[in-house]
Amino acid sequence: MTRLKTKPLMFALAASFLCLSTPAYAQMSVTMKEAPQNHQMSPMGQSHLKDTMANGHRSDRHKQRDIYRHPVETLSFFGLEPHMTVAEIWPGGQDSWYRSILAPYLAPKGHYIPVTKKSGFPQSVKDLPYGEVDMVMVFRAHGFIMYDDPAQDHVNAIFSMLKPGGIMTIVDHAGDEAIPQDPKGKNGYINESHFLTIAAKAGFKLLAESDINRNPKDDKNHPRGVWSLPPTLSGSLPFTDKRAAFLKIGESDRFTLKFYKPE
Repeated sequence: MTRLKTKPLMFALAASFLCLSTPAYAQMSVTMKEAPQNHQMSPMGQSHLKDTMANGHRSDRHKQRDIYRHPVETLSFFGLEPHMTVAEIWPGGQDSWYRSILAPYLAPKGHYIPVTKKSGFPQSVKDLPYGEVDMVMVFRAHGFIMYDDPAQDHVNAIFSMLKPGGIMTIVDHAGDEAIPQDPKGKNGYINESHFLTIAAKAGFKLLAESDINRNPKDDKNHPRGVWSLPPTLSGSLPFTDKRAAFLKIGESDRFTLKFYKPE
């Protein structure tokens, strides 16, 4: 069973990076009375999502990854609904994994906005209705946290996209909290506490965390970082014991977080 947490352990870890008296921590620290309802996807939304995923447009290659990415459970936890205006950060091309679900799901009643690498993000994105977006989603787009402009600029930009009460969601490769965050992110993993700190400084408040995409088999200690694991399987050859070992682990351990923009 998936565990949902409004005050996760990792939140306490993030606090170690912030002085308790700072405004950022004060904004991130949420009591149950202050926090909005942790909305889950409605039964109608779930039915529409399952119909969307079953309509034949998804490739077998994409479907084979459902066992690791848990799209129905993840999007239900985030509270996605068919009428929403949703931006996805760095989704890839038309056939990218979550885009191929989100775009048709939202097409009848909602609005899907792909914020691509060519969009200028974190600078102003053309035709994006700043201050009016219902939900901004980040799926393993950790490059903007580590490799490009300062991570804080990117998360601040997401904050400005959302309407008051809007939701930011993120699923990303969870780093080893016993090891300080590598500022270059060379192994592809992001410490959950590191992202919590950035989100707090942007003004976000943590709403909930889920274990949906956790993988305890992933010890995060691989020759080529997260890319040693499926689906990339970098550095190992087919039909070898090394490849078999990585396949047995499966895809990476991932944190799944849900924040909101205070009204």
